[in-house]
Amino acid sequence: MSALTPLLLRGLTGSAQRLLVPRAHIHSKAPLEQLGTMECVFAFTTSFLCFFVPSGWIMSHMENYKKRE
Repeated sequence: MSALTPLLLRGLTGSAQRLLVPRAHIHSKAPLEQLGTMECVFAFTTSFLCFFVPSGWIMSHMENYKKRE
């Protein structure tokens, strides 16, 4: 390594350190009210439908996608 390598590396990393965004200070508290049973059921059902219905559609039509037209 030459004597200039540390100076070059310091110059490259110095500009990147000035671009860093400061981290936000986030504080959380306990919820004011607990979620009910129906709200949890609705959330889980919606999540299930959003993730598994499209993938199930693709898997059930896989043979159609493999055909060349």
